[in-house]
Amino acid sequence: MLEHLHRMGLRAEHMYLAGAAGIGLSFLSWCLSRRLAYTGIDRADRWGIFVGEWAPAFIALGNGLRGYEQ
Repeated sequence: MLEHLHRMGLRAEHMYLAGAAGIGLSFLSWCLSRRLAYTGIDRADRWGIFVGEWAPAFIALGNGLRGYEQ
């Protein structure tokens, strides 16, 4: 899988950037869900956690690609 991602042009830096963006998006989705949905803090927490789970996956892929690139 990492070889395929590498051949597609994705690099470790791209995955690290996606991980950082995922952290920011998690916070943003929590804030927006809390203020705009009016469904309570529980739903905002679930959105923040759902989006926040993407960041470690992107960072792990970045680590894998970094090892593949070396």
